[in-house]
Amino acid sequence: MNQTQIEFRNVSFRYADDQPWVLKDVSFTIRSDQSVAIIGHNGSGKSTIAKLINGLLFPDEGEIIVHGTSVNENTIWDVRKKVGMVFQNPDNQFVGTTVRDDVAFGLENRGIERIDMIQRIDSSLAAVRMKDYLLHEPHRLSGGQKQRVAIAGVLAIRPDVIILDEATAMLDPKGRQEILTTVNEVKQNHPLNLITITHDLNEIISADRVIVMNDGEVWLETKPRDLFTKEEALQSIGLDVPFSAKLANELKRLNIELERTPLDQKELLDALWTYHLKT
Repeated sequence: MNQTQIEFRNVSFRYADDQPWVLKDVSFTIRSDQSVAIIGHNGSGKSTIAKLINGLLFPDEGEIIVHGTSVNENTIWDVRKKVGMVFQNPDNQFVGTTVRDDVAFGLENRGIERIDMIQRIDSSLAAVRMKDYLLHEPHRLSGGQKQRVAIAGVLAIRPDVIILDEATAMLDPKGRQEILTTVNEVKQNHPLNLITITHDLNEIISADRVIVMNDGEVWLETKPRDLFTKEEALQSIGLDVPFSAKLANELKRLNIELERTPLDQKELLDALWTYHLKT
């Protein structure tokens, strides 16, 4: 049975009393069976949402419920057992001198037995294809490898929810693709909620649902494929669709209708081939 995992109830937030509101009366729910992308331009409030879910910040108004627990100063440690975060800069998360020590850190803090700890370290590093780097120093890894280790550290504590907060923003295209592949594999093989915070619409194609933020408010909730049909509206709030959707939208304006809006280049090629066979 699908249950609500995360709920925002009329949440408003600002960083200081004399500052503008970063979030304004935001409400949404995320079910336990969903992978959700939260997108928006810089300053739209999307990263603030991530910090509020994990209890790094608290709302000025409204309430946040995580797996049945209201997030507040008295419950943050219980909430953080259920929610893991991977930040934009993995160097800010490393505390161990080796990859193994770093993944072990969160487990030691939770008092996990050594036998269980060893098993979790091995399985989490295997899940992100970093088991061969067990004794490597984290700062000597590539950007993509560092983020994979950061994901392994979160996986090891077995949270109900993993939040990727602009986790690919500092990576080159190769590193970005490594992380997207890793994330998709993790989602397929582990029963957890995945929340992706990003401004890059190329990263949302595997999400079940998208929440679009604009100026601190929920602008739209929809599915990725439906979102990509709204190219002009997205451009008006500082976002743009991937190339495959952009080309499909342009073809539509030329009265060349594909069966559906493609999510990526493979779907675009398949749709063009299907159209060619029909004509």
